[in-house]
Amino acid sequence: MGRSFVQPGVLTVDSVAASCHSSDSAKIIQKSIDKINKHNAQVDYKHIFTKSYHFDNEEFLAGLNLITAGVSVVKYSVKQQSYQAAREALGKVLHTLQDFYSHSNWIELGKTEPYSNLIKPETPINNIADSKTCRSCTWTDCTNNILEEVIAQQKLTSGYFGFSKPEGKCSHGGMFDPSSWWDGGINKDTADSSHGHLHEAAALVATAATRELLQDIRAAVGDTEFLRLMGFSQTSVLSFVIDTTSDMSEDIEEVRRVTSFITDSKTGTAAQRSEYILVPFNDPDYGPHLRTTNPDLFKKQLNALRAEGGGDAPEMCLSGLQLALTSSPVQTEIFVFTDADAKDKRLRNTVRALIERTKSVVNFMLTTAISSQQVSSQVYHDLAQASGGHAIEVTKGTLSQATKIIALTSRSTLVIKNFVK
Repeated sequence: MGRSFVQPGVLTVDSVAASCHSSDSAKIIQKSIDKINKHNAQVDYKHIFTKSYHFDNEEFLAGLNLITAGVSVVKYSVKQQSYQAAREALGKVLHTLQDFYSHSNWIELGKTEPYSNLIKPETPINNIADSKTCRSCTWTDCTNNILEEVIAQQKLTSGYFGFSKPEGKCSHGGMFDPSSWWDGGINKDTADSSHGHLHEAAALVATAATRELLQDIRAAVGDTEFLRLMGFSQTSVLSFVIDTTSDMSEDIEEVRRVTSFITDSKTGTAAQRSEYILVPFNDPDYGPHLRTTNPDLFKKQLNALRAEGGGDAPEMCLSGLQLALTSSPVQTEIFVFTDADAKDKRLRNTVRALIERTKSVVNFMLTTAISSQQVSSQVYHDLAQASGGHAIEVTKGTLSQATKIIALTSRSTLVIKNFVK
């Protein structure tokens, strides 16, 4: 059953996350927004002289193609769960889309709504000016430099940027545009720009156009994936990394019961996980991983695990954990089950770096085989503490008693040692 949403009076990342019962997502949402904004801003210096990225020089068709291609990349990347790539592409697209309203004469034509054709593939841009569009003006007053007939005929134009321009065309304007050093310009980038008196109006329509584009992406990828694109998640992903060597044969059934308990206790509730990940490890192999949104499929795959192989005690535990971390989004809760020392301790620093980068919480269930080996199990305790998770040491016979502890783990910094022996 879903929870009711009450829109906060002031819309901020923190207030929206709190209203959606996901305060922990606020930092992740902000990072996602910052990522999009970063790639938006980078267009200005990476493509400063590429006119199509800014709708300069009346390059409307080329600008439209950039938006169309960019939006396709965003949608494809989201569907592939490549959210970082999607955010990068979205930032670039938004720059070009927003520049249309400050670099063209859309606002001067009296328009107060977005030009929806810009985000609709196969839809033409109509009535592009094919004649003179501007008269010369001074920097002090370029208010009326667009020709009256252009306004009357609703002709679409944009400013030219560079050392030359066709006679009678508008300049972009500003100190970085040589074409406007004598003729002024029409850009509305800031309140001090050539048409700065229309800056606020252009910003309002650009904001509406941004909202329209985001709604288009949302409709294409669905609400859940759109929220992930924005860095928002009401619940984290739940991941299990399980030792399947032969010496775990007595543990496998209990592991199934414990993991099924964790899954079932949250399915159908507000705390239901958005995805489930399963990574088996053995010796000398680990993986492959399963990643699914279906808890029943997850349990089916879990039930198919068989304990076999693994002749010596140390196992590929950190390799399995590394695979889980690289296969998971941020803020994943990971449970690791093993009764053996790590054979691949060389990965300790790599795994720790992944934990820090993904903000994941790692909980270890360590059964008797290594409970008496304090030094050998130290790597697990260290990683658990670094992640804010638990390292719980139990006997094989009392593993079931730890179920409640596992179910209640929630980003605690406590490391529980020798819980039940």
